[in-house]
Order: sequence, then C-alpha cells, then structure tokens
Amino acid sequence: MDRDNLFKTTSIRPISILDASIPLAKYHPIDLSSSNSALNTLDITNPEDCQLYIDATLVKSGGMVAYGGYLEKRNLYANASRFSEGESRNIHLGVDFWCEQGTKVLVPVEGVVHSFQNNDDIGNYGPTIILEHKTIDSTYYSLYGHLSIESLDNIYIGKRFKAGDELALLGSPAINVNYAPHLHFQLILNLQGYTGDYPGVCSQMDLAFYKNNCPDPNLLLRLY
Repeated sequence: MDRDNLFKTTSIRPISILDASIPLAKYHPIDLSSSNSALNTLDITNPEDCQLYIDATLVKSGGMVAYGGYLEKRNLYANASRFSEGESRNIHLGVDFWCEQGTKVLVPVEGVVHSFQNNDDIGNYGPTIILEHKTIDSTYYSLYGHLSIESLDNIYIGKRFKAGDELALLGSPAINVNYAPHLHFQLILNLQGYTGDYPGVCSQMDLAFYKNNCPDPNLLLRLY
C-alpha cells in the first residue's frame, strides 16, 4: 500500500492532537521559515522572542494553537551545535503545534509505545515518546517531542493507547531544551534502528530520503 492510501484509510476526518476542548477552528497556521521577513527583527532562537511572535500570531488570528512547519527551512536551529555538525541541518520534518505548556497531547490513532527517552541536549526534543501503529499490511511510527518530564513517568514499552487517549503534556522551555512550548509531531515509516529518538531536522542534501521516510503528518491529521 502506498503511503498516501495508508493514511487515507486510517483517518477520514480531522483529528485533534491537543486537548480536545480546543476547537479545531482555533488551530491557525504560522510561518517560522527563514523566508518570513517578519522574523528578521527577532532572535527566533530565543524562546522568549519566539513566544512573542507566536502569541502575536494567535492574537491576530483569534487562535489558541499555532501549527505548521513540515519541510519548512528555518533559522530556529542556528544556535544549536547539533544542527551544524557536518552538513548544516535546517529543514523541519514534522509539524509543530505551539500552545501553552501543560496542554494535553492526544493520541491520533491507536498504537503502542515503541520507545521513549529524554533527549536533553540543547536543540533536541527533550522528553520524547514514539508510538508504533500497525495496519493490516503496514507498520509506521509517530513521534511526540518537547513533552513534560512527568510525561515519561508512567510510560512503558508496549503500553497501548486508543485514539483520543491522553499521551502526555507539553513541556516548558527549560525541559524541552530551549524552545517555546510546543509539540513536535512526526510520522516515520522506517525508524532505522532508532529508539526514543529520530532526526526531526535534515539537510538539503538528505531531503529526498527524509521526505519519503517522513510523510506529511497532515495526511493523517487532515487539519488543512
């Protein structure tokens, strides 16, 4: 089954991935790309400056969640050495959902815990959970990064979650390693042996591979 049809048969309507009390109409897109001139006067790598821009976007739109970023080229990672080692990495492979710390993270489709860990070096995900999802003839994975540290307390490999279950809470900048509070949500077809972690940002040189291995999360979520 090709990946587009895999997700078309998995979900047929929009899926809430944060607190179900937040209406989907309150999800609004945000542009954090390096081509957005509105960011030129901000230090987007500073979580406080980043939060100011997110807040301004949500006030203007009347929204509660700012989302976007799949395959977006960003300056957000410029101060993290992990992204400048070797070929520079600045292309985002998931969708980010920017919302208040402590917001509930929901499981979009049934799955079991594949792995988890606290990726606590600067610029990384902080607390991270990866779920495994099986269909009749396919397996794929979903990654949830920038969670609260408490989100890892009652997690174990093989723990099963139903669609709509609470998985975790969003972490603070101190816990999610210097980012404004948000969920990094990423789909992965082949984990390549990773556990509790997987690249969420790639270089231009590796884009073709990661674009194929990490499909657009909106194929599943159907938010736009």
